[in-house]
Amino acid sequence: MLKVGDKLPAGKLQEFIEVEGNGCSLGPNVFDIQEATAGKTVAIFALPGAYTPTCSAQHVPGYVENFDAFKAAGVDEIWCVSVNDAFVMGAWGRDQKTAGKVRMMADGSGDFARATGLTLDLTAKGMGVRSQRYSMLVVDGVVKTLNVEAPGKFEVSNAQTLLAQAKQLRG
Repeated sequence: MLKVGDKLPAGKLQEFIEVEGNGCSLGPNVFDIQEATAGKTVAIFALPGAYTPTCSAQHVPGYVENFDAFKAAGVDEIWCVSVNDAFVMGAWGRDQKTAGKVRMMADGSGDFARATGLTLDLTAKGMGVRSQRYSMLVVDGVVKTLNVEAPGKFEVSNAQTLLAQAKQLRG
């Protein structure tokens, strides 16, 4: 399992781009994880699925609401990662009003979740293998903090916890 001090695993995530520009076309765009985190401080939070109750009512809104505070704490980008396709993540982002604040990164086949060792088997609930709920601060591709939730919990991966860690990391 991924731990503090590890580099993020190599791989790719997809993001649905609404507006063409900066070398990105409309629709799903593929981003190399290591290239996208190089030289940046990135707040990453992962969750089991788009449009699920806790994820939609608490997890994503907390990060959207605290965007300015994260920026003030030295965070360059905030990513929401889920085992969903880029179309679903794009639609969910529109619904959650994440534009310009939280990048909705799709891990469509769950490759990133498997590479981190942070999977959650929800097959019995009809959802297949998903990502565990967690948050982490990544500086230049290296994990500086990692907050993994116990199954069914939402206590340590929230925006307030990661924001406090970002402030502490910045000193």
